[in-house]
Amino acid sequence: MVNEVTYLKEKRYEKEMKYERKVLRELSFDLLQERLRRYFHPMFQWNMLGDEHVEEYCLDIAIESFLLGARVSKRGKGYEDFQKHSKQEESLLIDTLYGAVSMFVTDLYQDGLYYLCQGYVQDWWKEGYRTAEKRRRLRLH
Repeated sequence: MVNEVTYLKEKRYEKEMKYERKVLRELSFDLLQERLRRYFHPMFQWNMLGDEHVEEYCLDIAIESFLLGARVSKRGKGYEDFQKHSKQEESLLIDTLYGAVSMFVTDLYQDGLYYLCQGYVQDWWKEGYRTAEKRRRLRLH
């Protein structure tokens, strides 16, 4: 019985990874870079945008947000269901991103930074959701 449960968990994990790889094929690095610059360039143009570690961290959060939206769409849930069930995950991503980039921002921009991070995460979530919806409608899942 224990082996069966482990086996099912492994199969479920493998299936999830396979789905995520398929969805990520639709995501381009150019789009990731462009949106990163659009959101954070005005705020960080003097001291951060060239820092590869922070840039990479922002891209990681974008990908996680994208996958969160794709997973919600895969389950057939709409945006309203996301608000109920995935809000905690979204808040964690926003808080994590805010914590990582806030040390690179001058006091002048601190007030708007949280809302900027929130918009960035939500934008990527919606992008993942739309991509997965399109795949589902085209029966590419």
